[in-house]
Amino acid sequence: MNFELFIARRLAFRNDKSVFSSRPIIRIALAGVAIGFAVMLIAVAVVTGFKNEIREKVIGFGSHIQVSNFDENNSYESKPIDRRQSFVSILQNDSDIKHVQVFATKAAIVKSAGQLEGIVAKGIGTDFDKSYFEKRMVSGHFFQLNDSFPSDSIIISANLAKKLNLKTGNDLVMFFIQQPPRARRFHIAGIYETGLEEFDNLYLFCDIAQIQKLNDWTPYQVAGFEIAIKDFDKLDVIGHKVYNLTGSDLNARTISEIYPQIFDWLGLQNINAIIIITLMIIVSGMNMISALLIIILERVNMIGMMKALGARNVSVRKVFVYLAGFLTVRGLIVGNTIGLLLIFIQKYYRVFHLDQESYYISYVPVEFSWSHFAMLNVGTLAICLIMMILPTIIITKISPLTAIRYS
Repeated sequence: MNFELFIARRLAFRNDKSVFSSRPIIRIALAGVAIGFAVMLIAVAVVTGFKNEIREKVIGFGSHIQVSNFDENNSYESKPIDRRQSFVSILQNDSDIKHVQVFATKAAIVKSAGQLEGIVAKGIGTDFDKSYFEKRMVSGHFFQLNDSFPSDSIIISANLAKKLNLKTGNDLVMFFIQQPPRARRFHIAGIYETGLEEFDNLYLFCDIAQIQKLNDWTPYQVAGFEIAIKDFDKLDVIGHKVYNLTGSDLNARTISEIYPQIFDWLGLQNINAIIIITLMIIVSGMNMISALLIIILERVNMIGMMKALGARNVSVRKVFVYLAGFLTVRGLIVGNTIGLLLIFIQKYYRVFHLDQESYYISYVPVEFSWSHFAMLNVGTLAICLIMMILPTIIITKISPLTAIRYS
């Protein structure tokens, strides 16, 4: 029988108020552990949710991997490539690839109500995955595409519609910068809003056939391919695979390479979470150390009796480490309850809001992960228990004779 664990359990779960005379101090320490852990849980959920939300927005505009001409990566006026590339069928049959679609872009100037705006018309085909934008339409609908004839419908962002005083159903004239310059009239089928102002102010979407016609391309000529993958964690590995599959005149770039400033900024959020978790664990550990020292000083008589009955210092110290573990678990249970309750309230009711212009999103996003939940609980408990070993050194200094004489 593990008598150290037995004694610790009796001390931890007895309801007798005489067990500890300093229960208010212990309760304060447990409250500190609970609040600290709730903050850690919420911090990880917010950072994970924020990264996933912004990443999804960026990927919605450019997918995970883009393949285009090597010398045209920084231009919206691309040289055409044949869409009948041999690597396309290989990627479509790859288990890691979710979707492959073609695109073409062309710079233009739009004019309405005396206002001029520079934009990029992004042409898409019937293979375009519309699910991302269909969920973000604030007015109208996503236009239908047909291989038989080009569509004159477009969708624009809410920012652009506001600047040009446009709404769904209006016509929009675009002037394309080329020799000779060309103008085209389009019909606004819908208005979308993603919250990424940098992208919303730049892109509108039209039929790729319109771009091909303006550039005098054949229906088989496109600016490039967009490749969606199933697992973002494999982005670099799959990006390298796609790069090796493409010809020497084509380049494959991941979304993090195309927009490094956004993904570097998202990477900094991990540092913020690590700092918060580290500080909260230190605070929780110090609270438990203080509580444990008080408990040890209160139980000097018991420590003396145990030593007098033959218990070694290691065994007595184990009793108080186990006791600290039981108390820490209590704090973690309360902290989990508070943290999970707040996370799910925010997830489903979006109580806390953000400035969309500054954070690209109008509410505080949260994302619960069972793996993060388990690692935080196990890690916090393990670190706190390790920290508890230090204050139990005082037990080795307690003499059985002195403890019993002055009890």
